Amino acid sequence: MSVEASRSWQPVLEGQLAKSAVESVRAIAARLREKTASSRASLALGHAGLAVFFGYLPDELLDAEAREISESYLDFAAEAVASQTMSASFFPGFTGVAWALEHLGARNNGANADDPNEEIDEALERLLEVSPWTGPYELAGGLVGIGAYALERLPRPRAARCLAHVVDRLHELAEQLPDGVAWRTAPRFLTLATPQQCPNGYFDLGVAHGIPGAICILAAAAQAGIAPEKCRRTVEQAARWLWSYRLGGAAHSLFPPIIASELAARPSRAAWCYGDAGVAAALLTAARASRDGELEHRALEVARAVASRPEELCGVVDAGLCHGAAGLGHIFNRFFHHSGEALFADASRNWFSRALEMRRPGQGIGGYSSAENSPGGGLDWVEDASLLTGAAGIALALLAATTLIEPAWDRLLLLSLR
Repeated sequence: MSVEASRSWQPVLEGQLAKSAVESVRAIAARLREKTASSRASLALGHAGLAVFFGYLPDELLDAEAREISESYLDFAAEAVASQTMSASFFPGFTGVAWALEHLGARNNGANADDPNEEIDEALERLLEVSPWTGPYELAGGLVGIGAYALERLPRPRAARCLAHVVDRLHELAEQLPDGVAWRTAPRFLTLATPQQCPNGYFDLGVAHGIPGAICILAAAAQAGIAPEKCRRTVEQAARWLWSYRLGGAAHSLFPPIIASELAARPSRAAWCYGDAGVAAALLTAARASRDGELEHRALEVARAVASRPEELCGVVDAGLCHGAAGLGHIFNRFFHHSGEALFADASRNWFSRALEMRRPGQGIGGYSSAENSPGGGLDWVEDASLLTGAAGIALALLAATTLIEPAWDRLLLLSLR
């Protein structure tokens, strides 16, 4: 793709913070320019995600042509899709690699050029025609993620058909409940509890694996003209259900990560994957797509609450996009550009400042390491090049905070729509 400045996007960082951010991006890019950082092909954790980073990197921040490196990473990822068995999932599977190919446009530079994703679309359409759907519904590995890919491919007719199938499957899976509509995560797909703990599954309130992602993709489908009235009605009912499960009292978050009849609801950390920041961002994206003023008001209300929350109550330990300081900085950057509210600009700068404080030059990748839970308890600090949890994602967020380049890459996180 051709990365260009946007009239509507402005840097949120300036002065010494901006200089430190640019230095961090340079260091990360210098380390990641060689294809040695990951053996994976995927969008979230592998070479397709690194291709996205270099696709957005201005050449002046690297003593090489960033586009060539981006295309090299894309070649590596595409070869893996052709030669390995990969799932159809968005974050770890071939659908995410195809999203990167489409988004960057590195293999589709002319009207008569071969479409590298045509066979992917055909395979996904066949997969989505099967009813009932027996896989997960989520963004990371299920229907919502395939919907995000289909949105990127519009207005191609097959992409529209795939998105329509995603809408049909989501409506089939939706449960009518006293407080509205919700999607249940089946026991075999649980991530935050075991099937023994929740034999009937649970309702997931995170963007990566849960209901906010489904709300967002249905709103986007309505905007694209696919069953618009039905989708908007489901969005309204699901948002009402979600809102009914706010935590009360002195809880450190408004929303819990999951709702399960067998487990007490507990507060969540502040993050994109789980917690108030991600929920607010997904609701704002959905509200903008469906032109729902009430939903937009609620999204901003949640975002203001988490923007004002003391850092020590947010549970942030590293800097990555998924659940780290740069991820929060980027989310509040999006809210600032939408609303113009100084509260969000200040929160964005504060979290980017925290991310920059976490950098340790000479360690990790460009100074950044990622925290992983240790089997024996505590945290292990590991080198992580990836877009979702590692250095590439941190650098993308810092680029969005310091340049005029609008971060359209965050469509993969449902933080914006095409």
